[in-house]
Amino acid sequence: MTATVFGPSADGGTMVDRPAPADISELILDLQARGLRLETQIERRTGGAGPTDSGMLWVEGFPVTAPTDNAVAADSPYVLRGEDDGYGIYREGVRLAGARAERRPRFYDLKTADGIPYEQIALLHLDSLASTVVQHCTYWGNDDQCTFCGIGLSLESGRTIARKTPEQLAEVAVAARDLDGAVDATLTTGSTRGVDRGALYVARCGQAIKEASGLPVEVQFEPPYDLDVINQVGEMGIDSVGIHIETFDPAVLARVAPGKARTGIDGYFAAWERAVEVFGEGQVSTYVILGMGEDPEATIEGCKRAVDIGVYPFVVPLRPVAGSLMADWKPPTRAYTQPIYSKVLAYMTQRGMGSTTAKAGCARCQACSGLSSMEPLLQIRPRPVG
Repeated sequence: MTATVFGPSADGGTMVDRPAPADISELILDLQARGLRLETQIERRTGGAGPTDSGMLWVEGFPVTAPTDNAVAADSPYVLRGEDDGYGIYREGVRLAGARAERRPRFYDLKTADGIPYEQIALLHLDSLASTVVQHCTYWGNDDQCTFCGIGLSLESGRTIARKTPEQLAEVAVAARDLDGAVDATLTTGSTRGVDRGALYVARCGQAIKEASGLPVEVQFEPPYDLDVINQVGEMGIDSVGIHIETFDPAVLARVAPGKARTGIDGYFAAWERAVEVFGEGQVSTYVILGMGEDPEATIEGCKRAVDIGVYPFVVPLRPVAGSLMADWKPPTRAYTQPIYSKVLAYMTQRGMGSTTAKAGCARCQACSGLSSMEPLLQIRPRPVG
């Protein structure tokens, strides 16, 4: 039976009947696994990299990206319907939760002086401005290509430009802040063959955004060959960094990301340790993708080891990208992801790390993970005595 709790409405007024935290968390994990059919229009990403083919919405206050534009979503038992005040998520005619979606960002309708639409420079993911500053990667189109990645697809479709300049990104960030309430910026980049692997350019872009808009900024890059590059990134005033290993299972890493596998898991830990020295505990994060055939225990132990040195393991379900080498894979089920989330989150909570720790970036946003929706479950459990 579905339990409910009573709480204030979204506007802080009348007390309303709301789903219990456990029900909301299970729903969010299921939406990320099984998608959401739309009976109304909402802002969403289609095609290319990022949280692609997905709707972006708030489910009972939690940020969520869920598949809406692919075969998974077409067969989903969940439906999003428009209501008088927002949206509702239904299954077999039963309303499970309320939802809110963002309107199309106003800054999308603007262009730079040389005629480039702002929408091709950066996108708004709920309240976070996001951009891939260099849309090329040294791994793309060869034997090193990451099988889950779609970085080249956005460019091929004409949805973006190959290289964004710091000046362009700063201009767009100010507009996104002023017109649409962006609260931070998340910048990523394709890897290069240089010593810095592209870190210094993405950091220059982040520095320009921060100086122009004041928004906190996360930049994401691969471990540089020279770890002193991380110190240089810190000197540019960047708030947080993402250095993404993708999986702690070495066999899976070699299969899905051969180029990253050459750095090795210990190589990532070396980069993280330096980054934590520069940015502080909780300001360094790594993506950990579930559903690629990894060993769950190796995943949990790797996450714990990362937490021990101050790194936030941003655990997410596989989101197959149309046109990528893993396009035919399916997102992992809630039955698979929930126990892993639970164990990793419990360990993070013990170490004082949570969804409010990071100043900027994916770990701050949380929409592509189920971690933040499970935090209330730990908070309401009684603490052991003694």
